[in-house]
Amino acid sequence: MSDSTPAAVVQAQLDAYNAHDIDALVAIYADDVEQYNHPATLLATGSAQLRARFEVRFASAKPHAELRHRIVCGNTVIDHETVRSGASSTELVAIYEVSGARIAKAWFIFGATTAA
Repeated sequence: MSDSTPAAVVQAQLDAYNAHDIDALVAIYADDVEQYNHPATLLATGSAQLRARFEVRFASAKPHAELRHRIVCGNTVIDHETVRSGASSTELVAIYEVSGARIAKAWFIFGATTAA
C-alpha cells in the first residue's frame, strides 16, 4: 500500500472486504489485532481468529459494505456503513485504531438489521 495514512489503511480494508479477499484483509490488520463488539466484548484476537471470522462471514453470504460517512481524527477512523448480505442489511459504526500502517484494534456498533 503506497499511502499508509489511517484513512487509506481503512479504505484498503473496506475494498478488500467488498472483494471478499481474506488474505488482503488479514494483511491489513496487525498480527495481534483485537476486534470488539463495542465497547469491550472481544470478538477476535490475532490473525488466526480474524481469518476464521472472515471465512465464516464470507462462506454464508457475499456481504457488501457501503460507506455512508467517514471521520478521521489522528490515527482513529470512524466509518458509518450499511452492510448488505443476502436479503438483509445492517447499519453499523466501525471504529478503527491504526498503528504502523495496519489496523491494531477495531470496535463495532451494530444497528438494526432490516430486509433489503
